[in-house]
Formats: sequence, C-alpha cells, structure tokens
Amino acid sequence: MPNEHYTGPLERVDHCRWRIPKSYKEGMRVDGLIYADAKLVEAIKQDKSPEQVANVACLPGIVRYSLAMPDIHWGYGFCIGGVAATDPTQGGVISPGGVGYDINCGVRLIRTNITIDDARPRMEKLVNQLFRDVPCGVGQGGVIKFDRRELRDLMEIGSKYVVDRGLGWSSDVESTEAGGRIPHAEPDLVSDRALQRGGDQCGTLGSGNHFLEVQYVEHIDDAPAAKAMGLEKGYVTVLIHSGSRGLGYQVCDDALKDLRDTPRKYGIDLPDKQLVCAPVDSPEGKKYLGAMRAAANFAWCNRQIMTHLAREAFARVFETSAERLGMHLVYDVAHNIAKMEPYDVDDRTAELCVHRKGATRAFPPGHPELPERYRGIGQPVLVPGDMGRSSYVLVGQPGSMEHTFGSCCHGAGRRMSRGAAIRASKGRSIKQELADRGVIARARGRTGLEEEQPDAYKDVIQVVDVLHSASISRKVAKLRPVGVIKG
Repeated sequence: MPNEHYTGPLERVDHCRWRIPKSYKEGMRVDGLIYADAKLVEAIKQDKSPEQVANVACLPGIVRYSLAMPDIHWGYGFCIGGVAATDPTQGGVISPGGVGYDINCGVRLIRTNITIDDARPRMEKLVNQLFRDVPCGVGQGGVIKFDRRELRDLMEIGSKYVVDRGLGWSSDVESTEAGGRIPHAEPDLVSDRALQRGGDQCGTLGSGNHFLEVQYVEHIDDAPAAKAMGLEKGYVTVLIHSGSRGLGYQVCDDALKDLRDTPRKYGIDLPDKQLVCAPVDSPEGKKYLGAMRAAANFAWCNRQIMTHLAREAFARVFETSAERLGMHLVYDVAHNIAKMEPYDVDDRTAELCVHRKGATRAFPPGHPELPERYRGIGQPVLVPGDMGRSSYVLVGQPGSMEHTFGSCCHGAGRRMSRGAAIRASKGRSIKQELADRGVIARARGRTGLEEEQPDAYKDVIQVVDVLHSASISRKVAKLRPVGVIKG
C-alpha cells in the first residue's frame, strides 16, 4: 500500500490547505485537511498517506478535522505528520497507531558560546569524540545503567529523575516540553519484555533516522525570538533526535496485540485494522495511556542523558567546562505522543486527546504551559531537515490553536523509502558527498548514511514556508549541519 499512489479527492481550500471531503469515504465523520503548497501536494499524492488521513477521519469522537502537516508520508495506521484530537465525552478513542512505535521520539536543541570559526579546526576531533561517547546503533546499550526499581522511578518522574542524579542542569527540566514528564504514567503496566528489550538503552541514540548533529546558526529570521533562545548567527548548536528505543517499541507492540479485539467489543468499525483503538476512558484505553506515558517519560530521560554525554564530549575537546561553553538547552519537543489538552469546542472547553504522530506541539505566545522566558515569543518548534542541507527553528503562533490543535510539522518528511534511498546511492559515497558539502559524518550501521542521504527528504525550507505562511508557526533561525553521528 505505501507505494501506491493516492487517487482520491484533494480540494484546494486556499494557498496552503487541501481538503478530503467526508463524502469521499463511508464512515468519515469529519473532513481531512492537509497543509501543503501546490508543489508539495504533488509529492504527497505519490503514496497512500492521504488515504490514511481519510481513514483517521472515521475514528469515533474525532473533532473538527483529520489533519496532516506538509511533511506527511505513509506510516503505520496514521500517516507520519498526522494530528487528530478526540473528545472522550463524545466516545473519543486513543489509538496506538496515532502515536507510533517510537513513543515520544523527539528532538532537542542545545546552544553554545562557540563560533563556527573557532570550532572548525577541532570539528573532526569533536565528531569523533561524540561518536565514541554517545552510544549509537541497533540494540546498543547505554553507559549509565539503571536497575528495575530505578527504571520504575525514572518512568514515573521523567527528566527530573536523571537531572537529580547529576546528569543535567535544573534549567534543562524547565526547557523541556511538559517539564519532561507526563503525569499519570504507570510504569507497572510496562511489560517485562519491554524492560528486557530496552531497559538498558536509556542514554542511547539508536539507529534509523535518529542522529546527533553539530550545526551552526546560518541565518536569523526573527532577531527578538532568536535572542530569547540564546541563538546568534555564526554560533554552534547541537541537535539530538531520538526516542524511547526498544522499550517504547515494545509498549506499542504489546498494546496493538492487547487491543486487537477491542474495537469489536465497543462496536467500532474501522477502515484499517492498523487503527486499532479503545475509548479513552475505557479500561483498555487507560491501560495503554498509562504505559505510553511511562515510555514517554523514559524517552525524555534518554535525550537528557545524551545531552549530558554531549556536554562532556565538548568539554574534553574544547578543554573547558560545558558551563563556560554556554551549553544551555534551548528546548526539547516530542513528536510521537498523545496528550490530554484543553481546547474550545462548540462554545465549551473540552479536554481532548490530541494524537501527534510525527508532529510537534507549537503553542503560541502567552500559553500557560510555556516557560516564562518563552511566554512573549511562543514555544520553540524544532524542525530537522536533512544532514546535508539545513534544519529550522520556529515559534508557535496563535493560528496553531485555531486550526491545528497547537501542532506543527516535525521534520522535512521523507520523499524516498529507505530501500529506494539505498538503491539510489549505489555506486556513490554518501560520506564523501557530505564531506564535499563540509559535513563530517560518522555512522555505526552499514547503510545508515545511504538510507538517510539528503535526497531521501523533502526540502525543509519548502515545508516550513507552508506553516509560516499559514500563521501556524513563524521562522526564527536556519541551522546548517557540519558534523553528524548516526546509528
């Protein structure tokens, strides 16, 4: 199915939105709505992801629209780049396919006081040091171990647990979405198999599209917002992308098996069995939410520990402390998660279950969940591009609350499958091509660089331009990669 083209309706609403009317498919309760420009929408039709947008519109209790961001591509059940909010008081459901296997996969940005000119002479040494110090690769365990009791506390408390053990700064917790903890996590619902599979992987990068990049600020679009984040043109930054590793994968796998017969129990008809779900307030729904929240808290601890390891690597190479290097966390955002959030619906405030599957929260200025220093500019939105071109920093705008349940894109979005990317790299050296662009790359896996080559992704500038013009988020700074480590 992912390789088939979409042939259904896509009605142009305006310069950046396309509608799939609910008349398209029996069972659709709301319209589908895809954010894209005319060029991106032609690429989006090349797989069946718009069909998945229509399928999600069939979920009980869905509110307003089944949404997709401009980085949309095919995924398990929900498309990547999908957003759906359901109302539990109207029979709304929670679906593991709307969160994904890599629960709380996310990204965090660290700024520094180091200029790119000062860093270049040490860049190869720095990349090699990061490659040694930050564990990466399939199944790779971490250098910091936790026993079962500690893991239970870690999944309950989130980022603060590892920061209190000396693996970070107190300001890191404040600069993490939700303070690095979703409440009401139930670690006791995480299976023994999940603990065996990923319990030793906290503080590891993993493989696939996960990465740690050394970058620098190439361009500033919004000087006041950049200043609030501590970003200056020509200064080095670090971007870390990873999730809940094998533990989160197994939590999702366990839930998909547990919920296999649940839709029939509640009389829910689904157009795709990958959308298996349960009412949010049902025992089955609460069980998945409790385990999912525990895995999400594990993921925040994972990225926090890697931040600590990256700071230590920088300190070794630049022969001074991370504090003197000014390595403060700008922000950390989740992009595979479901959270209960209040929104105005039909003249009332409703607590909705917002699924973000390959989508980033993008709260506007003044939102009470933001740290004080970001209340005036909006939430930082971190959008990785690809390892050869650029990434972007944006801030959430009021339009996100009005139109997308406070959500934005999470990346550039793939335009080639991993298999197609490997085939396209035959006879080429992606490592050398990156070096020719000024990027030093190290990868543990045999095909990691080939799968993730720049051509495998859409142009991130085109993607963020859509949401900038739609007033969902606003561009702040463009980051250019100079060093990459991958699993």
